[in-house]
Amino acid sequence: MGREAQQQQQQQVSFTVEQLVAVNPYNPDILPDLENYVNEQVLSQTYSLDANLCLLRLYQFEPERMSTQIVARILIKQMEDQFKTLIVLSHYLETGRFRHFWDEAAKHRNIVEAVPGFEQAIQSFAIHVLSLTYQKIPRTVLAEAINLKGLSLDKFLEHQKANCGWILEGDQSTSQLIVLPPNEFNHPELKKNVADSIPLEHITRIFPILG
Repeated sequence: MGREAQQQQQQQVSFTVEQLVAVNPYNPDILPDLENYVNEQVLSQTYSLDANLCLLRLYQFEPERMSTQIVARILIKQMEDQFKTLIVLSHYLETGRFRHFWDEAAKHRNIVEAVPGFEQAIQSFAIHVLSLTYQKIPRTVLAEAINLKGLSLDKFLEHQKANCGWILEGDQSTSQLIVLPPNEFNHPELKKNVADSIPLEHITRIFPILG
């Protein structure tokens, strides 16, 4: 059997199993199909949350038929899938691709919602990164980076204006600019010279040693 034929067969089996889960998820007769499907997921490096949850649910009703090996494989596949997702999310953050990050996170709400304050922490990180680059930032760029819009974005900006020294230029339109507080990165002139930061008395103490 050629590789293309094998792929077609795998797609057909996947479709059949998912049909079984959708039509009759509480039928214990589909247990063997679901168990075989777990083994196929391991071999093909795929993951089907619905099918695996259906199998675990059937094991609850039929505990005498439970396979500890199959359960272990399901747990490993779940951890593997989440680990891959975390790697992708981390890559998007490290490269400043915040829009891609939020789009990917929306597909995995179970991971995001498992960590209290997750979204707020990412928003703070995004603001920190932007503040290292921008003196002024367009409203649209900020909105995309922190995943806020409309009234939620307006309230956030007002809070930052009142508490963090942000300045809002223009009305609440797409052309609005946000002036971020100055720091040594977005205003290089604020960066202190190392020599200027050394007290004069410390320098004079070095002279006798050099002599």
